[in-house]
Amino acid sequence: MVQVGYIGLGVMGSPMSSNLLRKGFSVTVFDIDQSRVLPLLELGANSAGSIAEVAEKSEIVITMLPDSSHVEEVMAGADGLIESGHPGMIVMDTSTIYPGITDMLAKQAKMADMTFLDAAVGRLPPQAIAGTSMFMVGGEPEDIERVRPLLEAMGDTIVHCGPVGSGIRCKVINNFLGCVTAKATAEALTMATKVGLPLDTVRGVITGTTATNGLLATGWVSKVFAGDIEPGFAMPLARKDLALGIRLADEMEVETPLADLALTHFDALLESQFGDKDFSAILNAACEEAGVEVPTLSKS
Repeated sequence: MVQVGYIGLGVMGSPMSSNLLRKGFSVTVFDIDQSRVLPLLELGANSAGSIAEVAEKSEIVITMLPDSSHVEEVMAGADGLIESGHPGMIVMDTSTIYPGITDMLAKQAKMADMTFLDAAVGRLPPQAIAGTSMFMVGGEPEDIERVRPLLEAMGDTIVHCGPVGSGIRCKVINNFLGCVTAKATAEALTMATKVGLPLDTVRGVITGTTATNGLLATGWVSKVFAGDIEPGFAMPLARKDLALGIRLADEMEVETPLADLALTHFDALLESQFGDKDFSAILNAACEEAGVEVPTLSKS
């Protein structure tokens, strides 16, 4: 059986690694917060005391970390995966990071006779828990086939986007659009609430026209529409992903005036009472500014 390492056991990494364990994989886990390790030990995981120990015990290592700097440190830092790993080892990064970092780490891994794949995750924590995540994968077909059983244990949709770096670029563009759409959706729903239209009615109409988006259909249904704005996709992560998209656009000399305005709004949200909440709380902020109650779906 393939020996799997998993580094980063946060809101996405914990359920994703749990699904690997439930599907019978041998998984060695590591997180700097040891309290996150304990529930996985109960599912049969092996605990590692360091990144180097994960590398020593694993043929394939999966990383799910908050930001570019964390991935770079885990991969290329002292006693990181490149230094501690072995020829033939695959590192599959599922984090959302700057694509230039992905490119750099892939080159460094190749020089060490290792393979680096990017497998950025689509969808949200409820899907990670259910094992129905989407993966946008960059890498060579033969390498992706080696990790496919792991991806299938954690998700139900695997999209090969192209060579290494393609998956994370697709994810950044996806989240770029999602974050800008969130601002427009919040403004539209606030306007609907202020004129007295029930959320069920407005949502039913919009999801039946070309104005529809995933936030109305699924993303916000279990969060802000249910009165829950505790972090799932946290506001700081949404802001980070939008900034990554703008940075990528700038590199490609693509103008992004709407996204620039949305980023300014996210910056303001981070300084507000909603700064540590789920990104769907962008609707709460808009409603508060307009002086209306946050709309919720009927329970019938």
